[in-house]
Amino acid sequence: MDYLAAFEISASGMMVEKTRLDTVALNLANSKSTKTVNGTPFKPLKVLSGPKVNSFDLYMNQFSQTNVPAGVQVLDIKEMEVAPKLVYEPGHPDANADGFVAYPNINPVSEMLTMIEATRSYEANVKAFNAAKSMALQALEIGRK
Repeated sequence: MDYLAAFEISASGMMVEKTRLDTVALNLANSKSTKTVNGTPFKPLKVLSGPKVNSFDLYMNQFSQTNVPAGVQVLDIKEMEVAPKLVYEPGHPDANADGFVAYPNINPVSEMLTMIEATRSYEANVKAFNAAKSMALQALEIGRK
């Protein structure tokens, strides 16, 4: 068994889930912001992930029957194209002529569900990493006796 591959797969999963958690935190932190540093309205972000396959692996897999991915990777972090949420606040400095302020359309419940899912996935990757580590250590103990 290739323990290093198991470690790499678990580590890549943890990196993707950490990125997902960071993105959720950024969305929640900006849920009440009216504009970014550039002056444009904040748009919620979403992490797109997919299997990580090395180009050498792609080349070699055409000759074999197995197609084993080498973990997961962040493909992109996209701005979601959603209409802003208009709230009537005529005294706000960013209000338009009708008194409405455009806030990012971020659903806190949906973001919290994504956060819980990412946390559970991260925990599962940690458990898989620790299981592979334990198996590798036990294999070393067998060789010692």
